[in-house]
Amino acid sequence: MFLIISLVLISRFTCSGLPVMEVKIDISRQQVEKIFGLEEFWCQCVAWSTSGTQKSQKAYVRIAYLRKNFEQEPLSKEVSLDQEVLLHCHPPEGVPPAEVEWLKNEDLIDPIGDTNYYVTVDHNLIIKQARLADTANYTCVAKNIVARRRSSSATVIVFVDGGWSEWSKWSACGVDCTVWRSRECSQPVPGGGGKDCQGLDLESKNCTNELCPHTASGPEDVALYVGIIAVALCLVLLLIVVILVYRRKKEGLDADVADSSILTTGFQPVSIKPSKQENSHLLTIQPDLTTTTTSYQGSLRSRHDANNKFTVTNGPLLDPLENGRHTLHNGKLTTDPADFMTRLSTQTYFKSLPRDTANTSYGTFNFLGGRLTIPNTGVSLLIPPEAIPRGKIYEVYLTIQRKEDVRLPLAGCQTLLTPIVSCGPPGVVLTRPVILSMDHCAEINPENWAIKLKKQSYEGTWEDVLQVGEELPSDSYYCQLEADKCRIFMEQLGRFTLVGESLSMAATKRLKLILFAPVCCSTLEYSIRVYCMDDTQDVFKEVMQLERQLGGRLIDEPQVLLFKDSYHNLRLSIHDMPRAHWRSKLLAGYQEIPFYHIWSGSQRSLHCTFTLERLSLSTCELSCRLCVWQVEGEGQSFGIDFNIAKDTRALEADFFGSDTNAPALAGPSAFQIPYLIRQKICSSLDAPCPHGADWRLLAQRLQLDRHNSFFASKASPTSVILDLWEAQHFHSGNLNHLAAVMAEIGKQEAMIFLVSDGEC
Repeated sequence: MFLIISLVLISRFTCSGLPVMEVKIDISRQQVEKIFGLEEFWCQCVAWSTSGTQKSQKAYVRIAYLRKNFEQEPLSKEVSLDQEVLLHCHPPEGVPPAEVEWLKNEDLIDPIGDTNYYVTVDHNLIIKQARLADTANYTCVAKNIVARRRSSSATVIVFVDGGWSEWSKWSACGVDCTVWRSRECSQPVPGGGGKDCQGLDLESKNCTNELCPHTASGPEDVALYVGIIAVALCLVLLLIVVILVYRRKKEGLDADVADSSILTTGFQPVSIKPSKQENSHLLTIQPDLTTTTTSYQGSLRSRHDANNKFTVTNGPLLDPLENGRHTLHNGKLTTDPADFMTRLSTQTYFKSLPRDTANTSYGTFNFLGGRLTIPNTGVSLLIPPEAIPRGKIYEVYLTIQRKEDVRLPLAGCQTLLTPIVSCGPPGVVLTRPVILSMDHCAEINPENWAIKLKKQSYEGTWEDVLQVGEELPSDSYYCQLEADKCRIFMEQLGRFTLVGESLSMAATKRLKLILFAPVCCSTLEYSIRVYCMDDTQDVFKEVMQLERQLGGRLIDEPQVLLFKDSYHNLRLSIHDMPRAHWRSKLLAGYQEIPFYHIWSGSQRSLHCTFTLERLSLSTCELSCRLCVWQVEGEGQSFGIDFNIAKDTRALEADFFGSDTNAPALAGPSAFQIPYLIRQKICSSLDAPCPHGADWRLLAQRLQLDRHNSFFASKASPTSVILDLWEAQHFHSGNLNHLAAVMAEIGKQEAMIFLVSDGEC
């Protein structure tokens, strides 16, 4: 593709016979992007001669585009007749901005021709009064000069519930001493999948005050009685035969088994009380652990029997754990890109992205690569140079999935260690691995953990694609596990997460404990919420956003608690309150969160609430101590001492710095090491050196030599090492330190380039 700039210079003295000069220059798109990137630029023609210099007007050039994914798509609905229907549509980002139109069963909707339809300023479609004829598939279409995008179709079904007609008149009294009347489900007749009429369509009653005389039995009655007697005789004979067979088998068994006590040796009876029916509503109450705790007694059951381990308390719990067990199936990933994309086009799973734009980043990238970052979550995607084939431009997205939107089956002692992250579009061709970085909450010890990378296939099933520590150089995935971060090299995009399975009770997760309280309080009651969540930045950000909506504020610094796979619950209690001014409304001495609610890692906003009561509205000073500990495990203590009327600190100001980096960076601005210097280092270190002054020494100096087998499997080991260095040091990268490492290796030429760039 070429940008063709035609400049025509015409002399002011055309009547004097001076020639007209036409100048044309062809500039390739790659040349422009190499210098200016993908940003807007301008061109200007400058002509000069002995008589002077002349400049043309500036011609501004912008690259037009229209992203593929709608920010919000319409959803299917079922509505009753005459109800108002609202279908949302937020078109993809584009330059110039996209125009939006709506299709009904592939026919263009004209709001002027049919006033029952109305398209709002923000492109939503409103059906003012739903009619039966409005049952159809509705599609939002966005278009500009570049492309035309269609959203997924939303099916609107307009239904009519049936209604009864009036009862007919009672019939005449019959020979069976009854009268009857009927009605029909015809006012209106159910339509569009609407409900049928509820109730009886025929009603009868006795029409006499005395018993109705019975007529003599006819031939039919005699035959019925004979049949009943025959069936009864057959049942008696069958019962006699069964009793005889059972007695013979029992005599033989008694002769063979001398002592049946061996069948029960070593097994002790365990009594499990079923949960009461009247407490079944506890499983659907919204999360707020304001519960008093009952003690649990009994023998320890198998660790896989999670359903029977904990008793249901008599207070509201968080979302319940799933009943039953799940079986995980391992399988190979599809390697045929054509088959992958063909099958993917028939699936709806990956077509729509999450609507939470705060946890999603988009970008357009070419062979120069770039970086996507979701601010304040610890999640980023590094696309190294040359990872995208030359001549290709990909629109890439990165998003954190809400856990309730993705069903990830966990079995036994498995636990979620990282957020569930999607990057795509899936199925694109990559010529070298990209690096996905995200936080994890495991205290790493290979003897205590079996950690697996899971990927969701386009059918929706989760597959184990890698076991950390057992990677093979030929695998499509590779994971570097750091103290609190994981870096995943991948040659295929998709939806990923890390799942850990504890191998012993010493396996430990890091929990972050955070305390919140209302910003203002005008009543005697005052609540303190204690969140117990996985120690990852994305969960911390989610709780911060939730508390901002609830009007909460932090009342102490977050603390970390090590939570072990020991089956013991987490207990929370409050102490040392000034009884002259405050009292706790908690009936028991502590609250308790069940072990599996915490260990699974799939519960959102897991917290307890302590409701306190001040004895006077003039009391504003609160001083107490809150303790959080795992039974027979580690604990943490919060000292609370503040004024509930004056302390109005902002939520994120103290813990989230202002992130000046853009969520999407393309080209050279996304990397610490300039592109030309990077190529110089690779050409200098990729070739094996007899004295060891090559990429292996660079990996050793950067403390990455434990991955040498992985680096050696790549065409340019040095480039993969530099990719990992970029992923680790984007915010804190020090080129002078890298230059010093190069000097130690003995590569002076690369060191000079690095130092020069650092000084500039």
